[in-house]
Amino acid sequence: MKNIKQYTIRQLTSILTDLGQDQYRVRQLFKWLWQRHELEFSSMTDLAKDFRRYLADHYVIQDLELIQSDQSADGAKKFTLRTSDDQTIESVYIPEGKRRTVCVSTQIGCPLACTFCATGLTGFKRDLSGYEIADQIQIAQSKTLERVTNIVFMGMGEPMLNLDSVFDALEIITSPIGMAIAQRHITVSTIGIIDGIERLMRSKYKVKLAVSLNAADEPLRHELMPATKGNSLRDLLNVTETYARIKGMVTFEYVLIKNMNDRIEDAKKLKKILHGMACKINIIPFNACPGIVFESPDVKTINDFYEEMLKSRFTVTLRRSKGAQIQAACGQLAGLASKKL
Repeated sequence: MKNIKQYTIRQLTSILTDLGQDQYRVRQLFKWLWQRHELEFSSMTDLAKDFRRYLADHYVIQDLELIQSDQSADGAKKFTLRTSDDQTIESVYIPEGKRRTVCVSTQIGCPLACTFCATGLTGFKRDLSGYEIADQIQIAQSKTLERVTNIVFMGMGEPMLNLDSVFDALEIITSPIGMAIAQRHITVSTIGIIDGIERLMRSKYKVKLAVSLNAADEPLRHELMPATKGNSLRDLLNVTETYARIKGMVTFEYVLIKNMNDRIEDAKKLKKILHGMACKINIIPFNACPGIVFESPDVKTINDFYEEMLKSRFTVTLRRSKGAQIQAACGQLAGLASKKL
């Protein structure tokens, strides 16, 4: 039997109206699935008994399987999940102040092979469906007993290469009959896939955009992220400036790597290329992980770079990634389970 969670609102409406069900029944069912996280049709008490029996005879309600959960001293939790085709993905729950953020994956593995990211080491398996993306949030809520407030599409994979599923997930996440999380609390990240940014900009969703920049000059950017060779830095900055003007401020992520992009000269170049743009700059010291040869700069180098960036008019943050202790920080997700719960 098919998993009923795999269907979007539109698909469910089409299926159930063909069976003679009113559209409000679809909304009731969707609320049970995505607001209340109900796993038994028999418990959906506002649905008619014969309808519940029909659903139970033809469909199942199935979450991704949680196979491992790890928690770091800073409160971050990493969930390793198994899909129905026996693949593994990872998502991260990050508590900070009043925020409860979930970092979701959009692909199993990643085809981009950025040189500083562990996900690329595993290769690319497949895209996740919209339901598989959204389900990561439901599982985090059910296991932490906390209401998730913010979503970042920054886990395994490149969201702009799987935008159809991202849109399906956003429908579930933002719908008032779904998870009802405000669009302004959602961020979609990319290494700079220009046609994906343009498509997101044309969509109905007013979500934030984060661009993994990591270098202020073309050759170094291509060296760190080989897949960016098809997208020039100039074109990328032009499209992000347009996105910022239409949908709100853009964040540029800058992973600080020892002896690669951590000089004061690099900070000055970064300020120069972003001059005049309404954006935020997020400096992230490199997070070490197995199989990656890079190192994080020393504390003085990090602070000097940060202080140089503060001389600009940009909003600049220095982020100490949570979850590094459990390999759950930026760039560390690999989808490799070490043990079963």
